[in-house]
Amino acid sequence: MLAVPAFRAAQKAAGCLFCEAKKRDGYHHTLTVWVDKKSMMADRSSPVHRKTMKVFAQIAQGKVCGYEANSIPTWQEALLTFDTEARVV
Repeated sequence: MLAVPAFRAAQKAAGCLFCEAKKRDGYHHTLTVWVDKKSMMADRSSPVHRKTMKVFAQIAQGKVCGYEANSIPTWQEALLTFDTEARVV
């Protein structure tokens, strides 16, 4: 109910180059790629994202992982980084 509007907002956000979701091993993953950190932080502080994060612990469990790269990673690359570097939220 809250994750979908946040996902749709990210897809349309200024500076978003790529935004997809995928389910793996029963968990939903979102991969977003931004022009720069400033654009990503603007989306992260948007009202729809803040509202979703405020209730995240009540509706879900999981990990997050963010990193900088010189190119758009494949899902395989992103999930490998997630598996080794993600932190619990």
